Amino acid sequence: MSVLVYTENWDGQFKKSSFELVSYAAGIAGMLETSLTVVSIGEVDDDELKKLGDYGADKILKVEDEHLKWLDNKVYVDVLARVAGLENAKVIVLSHNNTGKAVASGLSVRLKAAAGPGVISLPVSTDPFIVTKKVFSGKAFGRVILKTDVKILTLSQNSFEAVLKENKSEIVPYEIDVPEPKTIVKDVSKQSGKILLTDAEIVVSGGRGMKSQDNWGIIEELAGLMGAATACSRPVSDEGWRPHDEHTGQTGKIISPNLYIAAGISGSIQHMAGVSSSRCIVAINTDPDAPVFEYADYGIVGDALKVLPDLTEAVKKIKNR
Repeated sequence: MSVLVYTENWDGQFKKSSFELVSYAAGIAGMLETSLTVVSIGEVDDDELKKLGDYGADKILKVEDEHLKWLDNKVYVDVLARVAGLENAKVIVLSHNNTGKAVASGLSVRLKAAAGPGVISLPVSTDPFIVTKKVFSGKAFGRVILKTDVKILTLSQNSFEAVLKENKSEIVPYEIDVPEPKTIVKDVSKQSGKILLTDAEIVVSGGRGMKSQDNWGIIEELAGLMGAATACSRPVSDEGWRPHDEHTGQTGKIISPNLYIAAGISGSIQHMAGVSSSRCIVAINTDPDAPVFEYADYGIVGDALKVLPDLTEAVKKIKNR
């Protein structure tokens, strides 16, 4: 019996979320008094793979194949299901992102396994197996009992601290027959010169309190200084002030940055459902009763058009020290 975790890589590199994921899975392995096996799919150097061992991995399975170069849900499900069977994995852990959610649902069907999506902490107990997740757009917590022999969990970003351990892991090249994917990627064009919203550690976001698209320069300047991505609320994208791919919320992008600055955003439930997993939320609003302050770690009651320039100058002074 073992715990199995799939760690996604980006161009051969792991991100903070990958180390959080391995730390979380290591915690479950400790509770079950068993080993932790990590599966890495795609081309990743051994030096990068060794980093996973620093967060609790006992064994790292390195799966490389031409058919795995691009994500095909069915192919990845097939590979992970067979690895889970060979490793006798009783708990499978993935990230609660687009890839993890797509693969987890397929694994759940293939393995007839109960799924706990978007968990935020270690299980309350392992017998019965009870996990905790946010419900009602983050307004409450729910506990879910998983009763099947195999359990599948997806971990919400920024919900578990990555913990370094003195641990030596074994990297094992894993040979497995990979089915030919049905989807073939012929060309990939990557955006350059702009931080992707879903990858950003810091996000500066604006709402209708910015009053006009002509005022967005102060958000872009602050974001540029902080190495942040820019975002907006739905009304802003609906008005055409900002592109729709910057819209965060229940009907837009779900993000979990380390820092989320909400300037002139009232904080509707729909918007906060997409950003409430941020590690730290800073809200700027003229209305002291705005709902956003209920979620904020730090709040500034004031006009964003006046506060943001002052904040920008403060950041410049810090960077020039």
